[in-house]
Amino acid sequence: ELYDKFMCYCKTGAADLAASVQAAETKMPAVTSALQESTAQKTQLEADLVKHKQDREDALSAINEASALREKEAGVFAKGSGEYKTNIAATGKAIDLISKG
Repeated sequence: ELYDKFMCYCKTGAADLAASVQAAETKMPAVTSALQESTAQKTQLEADLVKHKQDREDALSAINEASALREKEAGVFAKGSGEYKTNIAATGKAIDLISKG
């Protein structure tokens, strides 16, 4: 019985092996193409990543510059606002005094 199994394997084993080799050879171009596609996509993604990192750095720099400008403008506004409030208060007092006559 063992001999029969071995003989059956010998008869069908070579054919099975040949079919497996043929299937692998058939898949090989598709796998190679997929590998090349993946490599090209990886290269593109790496280039995109470099560009996006640079864009991010540029945006952060612009934000920092804008924040510095806003702080400067806020200081100028606060100084002017204080003077205006003082002038308004003084004008209010002058109006009251003129009204009283």
